Amino acid sequence: MTEKNFVTKIQIYSYTELNEEDKKLVDLAREATKASYAPYSHFHVGSALMLENGVIIKGANQENAAFAGTCGERSACYNAGANYPGVPIVKIAITAFHKGAFVETPTAPCGVCRQALLEFETQAGKPIEVLLAGSDKVYRLESIKSLLPLAFSEF
Repeated sequence: MTEKNFVTKIQIYSYTELNEEDKKLVDLAREATKASYAPYSHFHVGSALMLENGVIIKGANQENAAFAGTCGERSACYNAGANYPGVPIVKIAITAFHKGAFVETPTAPCGVCRQALLEFETQAGKPIEVLLAGSDKVYRLESIKSLLPLAFSEF
């Protein structure tokens, strides 16, 4: 038998400790929750990603009655891929709004979003920094790969 351990390094900041660029990205992710359409879950997810060329793209989850919606993270990264092909994503901020307030504990992306974002990271050949923002706490991860250590890949 062989055993392997995975360690995920997470830096924890308060919002006020962030640099101005990161505050802006978190603010835009929070603003993006207003464009969320979540009549079933009432869980409004907003994201904002920064491309290597400085462009910032927002995304918000969009639900439908067939429960075949799109998460906020994927709406942003697919928009980036469609409109800025080949331009790497540098970082992404993600936040959630539920029951009249931003969630206290930062929310991580679902598995489908982790895989989609990891593919953008793999294509670019460089890490995408992740900011998971709660009401005050912000988790910073160096890479999408930190969120998905046993990712599905080509075989």
